[in-house]
Amino acid sequence: MKRIAILLTVLGFTATAACAADTVIEEIIARVNNSIVTRQDLQRSREQTLEELRQKYPPAQAEEEVAKHDKDVLRDLIDQQLLVQKAGDLGISGDTELIKRLDEIRKSMNLDSMEALEKAAQAQGISYEDFKANLRNQILTQAVISREVGSRIQITQDEIKQYYDQHKSEFERPERLRLAEILVSTQKPSADGKEAADKEPASEDPEQVAAAEKKAQELLDSIKKGAKFEEVASKSSDGPTASQGGDLGYFNRGTLAKELEDLTFGMKPGAVSDVIRTKQGFVILKVIAHDAAGVPPVKDVENNIQEAIYLQKLQPALRDYLTKLREEAFIDIKPGFVDSGASPNETKPIMTTADSDPGGKTKIKKKKKFVLF
Repeated sequence: MKRIAILLTVLGFTATAACAADTVIEEIIARVNNSIVTRQDLQRSREQTLEELRQKYPPAQAEEEVAKHDKDVLRDLIDQQLLVQKAGDLGISGDTELIKRLDEIRKSMNLDSMEALEKAAQAQGISYEDFKANLRNQILTQAVISREVGSRIQITQDEIKQYYDQHKSEFERPERLRLAEILVSTQKPSADGKEAADKEPASEDPEQVAAAEKKAQELLDSIKKGAKFEEVASKSSDGPTASQGGDLGYFNRGTLAKELEDLTFGMKPGAVSDVIRTKQGFVILKVIAHDAAGVPPVKDVENNIQEAIYLQKLQPALRDYLTKLREEAFIDIKPGFVDSGASPNETKPIMTTADSDPGGKTKIKKKKKFVLF
């Protein structure tokens, strides 16, 4: 079953600076074992939260939502510190996944190399090292949550049935099809090598059209002889969905052109159409699924139900786990700041007078070691 891990994403997790000896550089708000949370971390997290909420809500409402979340900003920063430290205890490095994620980002940006990705980050004013550190922290927190919390969540068939009965109206859907395509384009590539798939060509080369139709028919013949539609689409389709095996997703009745709707809604799941002429070229369509209107049977939405129940159970289970981590850790909060996730059973670190710094500032010595406040 697919699991969605909740990431406690924070920008600016680690305080770094290049400075002379004995120079005051940062105010420490909290210490979590051997890690720190600074005022700068707190401010960055607030700014990120505000930016995310501004994308979801109108300005005035976004400000209200930020005020609601503000009390938990320090809690979330401490949560992440604890989870990252736990990853170290469990021997989780995240190195392999980090390389994979960076490569996925590189590909999504159509960049040729990691060096190009680094330059792209720098061009946007982003520290590439900080970016990688934040991404690694996300990977580590996700891994710990999945292993230590998510894997322990159990969902019974009775819970699935109960959820289904209570939320039937949410599952109601119109009649729809899931389609896949193989496109053989008749359009000439533009100067950048890409097809102008959304535009009607000014003119077509008859020979090119004939060649495209012949190719499309050959691809259809290969499918009829046993070739897998998805593999043919991946290798030979000119459409933007080629990398997904031609999968176009779902279409409700009434959203397709009448000719295509009459054709495809009359096909059975798994059926493949003949070659169809379109303004982009020649298309072969496959009906992946055909869902009737109404409330689907529980077996058809069981995965969705499991996901919903999993998320319901994950939040309180994760909070319990983080409370336990707090009780096993040494956490010290600067006066005037509050950890809304604190446990009454936490152990307060014992500091000597020599370790104290009433001003709440930290100094870096030549070896760049932080001194307790």
